[in-house]
Amino acid sequence: MKTNNLKRILFVGYNFSPELTGIGKYSGEMMHWLAEKGHECTVLTSYPYYPYWKIQKPYRKNRFWYKKEVTKFESGGKLRIIRCPMYVPNRPSGLKRMLLDCTFSLSTFLVSIPLLCCKKYSRIITVAPSFQIGLLGVFYKKLKGAMHIHHIQDMQIEAAQDLGMIKSPKLLKALYGIEKYIYKHTDIISSISEGMIEKIEQKAQKPITFFPNWTETKNFYPIMKNSKLKEQFGFKPTDFIVLYSGGIGEKQGLDSILTSAKELENHKQLQFIICGTGPYKEILKEKAENMNLNNVHFMPLQPKECFNEFLNVADLHLVIQKEKASDLVMPSKLTTILAVGGLSLITANPNSSLHRVVSKHGMGILVAPENQEALNKGILIGLGEVNNQNIKDAARNYAEKYLAIDTIMQNFNEKITTKPNRQVLQFVD
Repeated sequence: MKTNNLKRILFVGYNFSPELTGIGKYSGEMMHWLAEKGHECTVLTSYPYYPYWKIQKPYRKNRFWYKKEVTKFESGGKLRIIRCPMYVPNRPSGLKRMLLDCTFSLSTFLVSIPLLCCKKYSRIITVAPSFQIGLLGVFYKKLKGAMHIHHIQDMQIEAAQDLGMIKSPKLLKALYGIEKYIYKHTDIISSISEGMIEKIEQKAQKPITFFPNWTETKNFYPIMKNSKLKEQFGFKPTDFIVLYSGGIGEKQGLDSILTSAKELENHKQLQFIICGTGPYKEILKEKAENMNLNNVHFMPLQPKECFNEFLNVADLHLVIQKEKASDLVMPSKLTTILAVGGLSLITANPNSSLHRVVSKHGMGILVAPENQEALNKGILIGLGEVNNQNIKDAARNYAEKYLAIDTIMQNFNEKITTKPNRQVLQFVD
């Protein structure tokens, strides 16, 4: 990297490392990568809370005030993290999530005021959700002349509307109006899937950059014989493990896993694992108990050092979403499953970008979303198919070719360190 391409970068987003899943994982890895390449980076974020929905140790004692962390790199780059207080609900609802967003917006705005008097950041990156954080990016751009990059991980307003979290037409109109203003005054808008890009382009009336989530292909890889791994995690070598690992929220539609476990309980080798945490987990556990399910096992989120082995335990991975969310939210868990060469059962609409990519590269079993019969049939296909190795090989090959972090981040780094243009980056042919 040429010295004159090194930038002072300001990042704003409430999910960040050390969160191990979801948006925080990608935001943390992105900014560490940029700092390692020599950029001087400042991060305005909150204390880690996702997917537990409570501030994690050892950050709890500082959660009501600001906290700074600084890391320096051999390249000369620096990563300064300023953690900002915000309200985190134990049981998130539409109103409580709005309060979370508003308190973070306020605390980051207050801490950004002194930054206006410091040396200029030439780039400011904001991540949605929360979508209104883009207002801070627009504000800083107008005052300091920085390039504003607004990255959309989740179409927050649409998701809240579709799931019935926000029902007021006046409120929705106001939120969409704020979003439109952000889009109009942003230099680069990026998102993670082709389907999301198509929807955002319709609203923004400008080209959107494709900036997909990646995976660590060096740390996550296939382990060919998983019989011993199954015993290591408390299962029989002959068990057929069906795994869901990720956030446990209402939008995933995970009740269908319990129904499958009940309707397929005559297949004694089938064992279902629901791994992770989230506001809906206790509800699921209670339902499983009421259904007398002995083939469903709930496990906590696994530490990163053993996560590759844990994913390799599974004979079939479930990537489940509700129909309305199937093209608005690109499932980040899928990238890591592809890296380990996992056999995935994916619910996706035939006209969605996710369905097109998976079908084109032959790297998963596709079934209709919110269709219990289709889900059950897909599980039995995974159980009985003798040619699943071809799908697993295709998954790993796709991850190596398109989802390696260095490939994606090098393209993104080039995009934000050169003069803005209207070209759309493509990583998937």
